[in-house]
Amino acid sequence: MELQTVKQRFGIIGNSPALNYALSVAVRVAPTNLSVLINGESGVGKEIFSQILHQLSPRKHNPFIAVNCGAIPEGTIDSELFGHEKGSFTGANDKRKGYFETVDGGTIFLDEIGEMPIGTQARLLRVLESGEFIKVGSSASQKTDVRVVAATNVNLLESVQKGKFREDLYYRLSTVPIEIPPLRDRGDDIILLFRKLCSDFSEKTKIPTIQLDEEAKQLLLKYNWPGNVRQLKNIAEQVSVLAKDKIVGAEEFMHFIPDFKVSKTPALMDYKEQQQQQQSAGGANNFSERELLYKMLFDIKKDINDLKQFMLNMNVAPMANNPYVQENINSTNYYSPPVMVHNDMPIHSNVSQPIVINDKNNFTSTETIDESLSLDDKEKEMILRALKKHKSRRKKAADDLGISERTLYRKIKEYGIDE
Repeated sequence: MELQTVKQRFGIIGNSPALNYALSVAVRVAPTNLSVLINGESGVGKEIFSQILHQLSPRKHNPFIAVNCGAIPEGTIDSELFGHEKGSFTGANDKRKGYFETVDGGTIFLDEIGEMPIGTQARLLRVLESGEFIKVGSSASQKTDVRVVAATNVNLLESVQKGKFREDLYYRLSTVPIEIPPLRDRGDDIILLFRKLCSDFSEKTKIPTIQLDEEAKQLLLKYNWPGNVRQLKNIAEQVSVLAKDKIVGAEEFMHFIPDFKVSKTPALMDYKEQQQQQQSAGGANNFSERELLYKMLFDIKKDINDLKQFMLNMNVAPMANNPYVQENINSTNYYSPPVMVHNDMPIHSNVSQPIVINDKNNFTSTETIDESLSLDDKEKEMILRALKKHKSRRKKAADDLGISERTLYRKIKEYGIDE
């Protein structure tokens, strides 16, 4: 089936490569009975992918049920999934069928599988391996034919290492993994999605459809979207209702986005601003590794400058006039030559040739180290060096800098860099 047809059928908007790949994997694995593990942040649309896997499979005419494992209390999840016998526990006044019994022949979607208790994980593993389960309070096993599609927004391998998730169950579930990209990595899909969400909300509520100007669209692309599509829908509805004009500008649009300083690109913060934030946070360590690296480099440059000033002011005598130096230079056992003499005491070095430091001949001036702490300048300098290193090939330069090619292009325009 064509991807465009699948998108139209299930209301999926976007053409980013990562999204298209995830969809292609879902379409190919749907006709099989293999278990699928859907990975993705909260709000990216994992349940839509479970619907695709069910609707494009031979089980499409049989039941489908979505279960949020994190929303069911630990004491009752076994009963919900596998059922229970009458009197098996306090409050079990009647015999009850579980989801695996009622969905026999269909598909069960286990969302937030990482929140499932260890005991329940053992029961689920048995269903996946043999198709059998036992009701709570029963001793008889029952057969079921259910396809399991699981989803998580956490790293299950890390949970395995911490002992919170069974390793054998992880490999059973992840026969075919599908990775859904977060909204911030989908590029111009964000604008298409926002436009569609505003249009749908306008049609539903019978209010005029709003539009964003070009500057507001750029803000839309720069924001990090931690809540993904769910958050984007929330913002679209807020703007549709509260915007003053039909065309929304960047200044007005910023009021609808919380904490807009959160960006997809690494923010290089001024060192003084970092100190102020650290003090206001009660001494908490708010520095990122990159920001600490910049600070360290500035300190090293300052130390080098201070060292050169100190060397210039030293009373350094020419090495050639010192008999001790000459004796060592002419010696057959010469290994570590003295490089300079200060107050008649030789200083040795492991270099292969003696070096004479003379304040009259060698140091006529002191190098001035640029003490500018402008991180914008440093960012521009890094971009220029990367472009020069890779001969203006943007993709390789972007990979070297650890940013996307689209971000690099925006930075080149922003700093007016002539390639």
